[in-house]
Amino acid sequence: MCLGIPGEVVALLDDDVATVSVSGVEREISVSLLAGEGLAVGDWVLVHVGFALSKIDPREAELTLDQIKKLGQAYTDEIAAFKETSII
Repeated sequence: MCLGIPGEVVALLDDDVATVSVSGVEREISVSLLAGEGLAVGDWVLVHVGFALSKIDPREAELTLDQIKKLGQAYTDEIAAFKETSII
């Protein structure tokens, strides 16, 4: 299963790439789909297969992460996959 998962922007590397943190795991992702949306450090985005699909508000990010964690193995698998391409 491949989930979209909320990540917090921790660094903007250029117009097309940002570093996001998902459950403490940092990874560089493409933010090119959000060009012109004024993305900033501290914003939350929905991440899927290395792309930020949309900005989401912090409350939505929190609720989504809580629900995803309840999926058990699917959440564990998603975080494991995220770690495989992490930068830390």
